[in-house]
Amino acid sequence: MSELIQIRDLSKVYERGRQKVEVLHRIDLDVDQGDFLALMGPSGSGKTTLLNLIGGLDVPSGGSITVAGQRIDQLSPAALARWRAAKVGFVFQFYNLMPMLSAQKNVELPLLLTKLSAAQRRERAAIALQLVGLADRASHKPGELSGGQQQRVSIARAIVSDPTLLVCDEPTGDLDRQSAEEVLELVRALNRDHGKTVLMVTHDPKAADYANHTLHLDKGTLVEGPQVHDGTPAAAPVGAGDATAAAL
Repeated sequence: MSELIQIRDLSKVYERGRQKVEVLHRIDLDVDQGDFLALMGPSGSGKTTLLNLIGGLDVPSGGSITVAGQRIDQLSPAALARWRAAKVGFVFQFYNLMPMLSAQKNVELPLLLTKLSAAQRRERAAIALQLVGLADRASHKPGELSGGQQQRVSIARAIVSDPTLLVCDEPTGDLDRQSAEEVLELVRALNRDHGKTVLMVTHDPKAADYANHTLHLDKGTLVEGPQVHDGTPAAAPVGAGDATAAAL
């Protein structure tokens, strides 16, 4: 596989008044095109910060991030926003859906930044919802969907622009066990069947079993080499949320 992401000597420092807090310390990391990588570590270890830097949601304090041959750490804010919209799909723990919009309209949102016509946006959103198994819920608003279904809508929104990279931050953290398993199976299918490169932050080792590799961070540093597995979970993953959400 060809290399998609190359990170060298990456650091991130936040300033709180006169205090400087180093969240990431001299990270080196390579990710191949089509890989599925899980990032694990205790709270405050820098997992989400690293994910946000790779996804272009934040900028590093030092070092370089190269994605598909492009130094994204050197882009202007406007250019980085355009790159992010075209190349990255985001899946968050709490879905971040617009409650007043239907599933179809939520999925269309990233396409509003493109030159596609309204008809083309509707067509692409319909295809994305079909891919995640929610074509029959297109007109439903988030409040009319289970937690697992809402997360699948957010995945459809993440892939509707056909991004190179899928960035998932605790995608099952608010789901019951059955819904979590359904979502992880979907993410794995997007990786295996559609060639999406996936980076996923998780606290759950059973969720990490779905990935091809697992990296561990502690206090802003990679503490060991990648753990390699075949992407087959030993058991159904357990979501961190309560078990009240209806099964998909």
